[in-house]
Amino acid sequence: MSKRNPLEAVLKRDRVVLVACLIAIGGLAWAHMLHMSSGMEEVHTCHQITMPQIQPWGGWELLAAFSMWVVMMVAMMLPVVSPWILLFSKSTRRRDSKPASFGLSGSFLLGYLAVWTGYSALATLGQWGLHSAALLSPQLTCGNPIFGGTMLLSAGIYQWTPYRDACMAHCRSPLGFFLASWKEGHSGAFTMGFTHGLYCVGCCWALMALSFVFGVMNLHWMVGITVFLLIEKMSSSGPWIGKTAGLLFIAYGLWMIKGGL
Repeated sequence: MSKRNPLEAVLKRDRVVLVACLIAIGGLAWAHMLHMSSGMEEVHTCHQITMPQIQPWGGWELLAAFSMWVVMMVAMMLPVVSPWILLFSKSTRRRDSKPASFGLSGSFLLGYLAVWTGYSALATLGQWGLHSAALLSPQLTCGNPIFGGTMLLSAGIYQWTPYRDACMAHCRSPLGFFLASWKEGHSGAFTMGFTHGLYCVGCCWALMALSFVFGVMNLHWMVGITVFLLIEKMSSSGPWIGKTAGLLFIAYGLWMIKGGL
């Protein structure tokens, strides 16, 4: 009987610990979103949200919206980036057998989430602007069919652009990225996570912005877009799945615009 490779045993242990951590973080984020969603539904049922909707936002409302977007991005994007983190952890351990190398995965994740935190800040400003212009319903959906249709139309067209294709090609090639752009240390891991996050935002920003159309706190939309992104990035038919979705967004957007005229 051949001896078990010690490195393979360490890699297996690391994978188990890392998967458990990712599940715990993702589970907490989804549980928080479920709690927030149920709380909003209760408020809507009691008709207690009408007055706050027409009042201007202050610092507390901005902070609450920003926190909501950050948690939502963690919940939706953590499953998408998990294969990258697992591959990064494996590559790191093969390069350096020291126990500290396991923590580099956390630095990579922090770099990735830093980009999505920036996106959350922009989304918060967008929500503030829509609220101020009275374009958001109490359910945090766009109440203007022409504006909503324009967002769908824009997202659908973006699915066909060369820039998104380039970003998606990167997101489907983690091994190539690590081989070509590897950087050592925690700062290097953070930089690689940040760089990947920029590409990921390049793929997904328009889809995430459609939350204003389908509902910022719509759990069905959140789950649907997360599953869609996983399939699009991991399936060999991903490019055409994305472009087909783009056509559906364009058709739905045109229908909404026509209905609003």
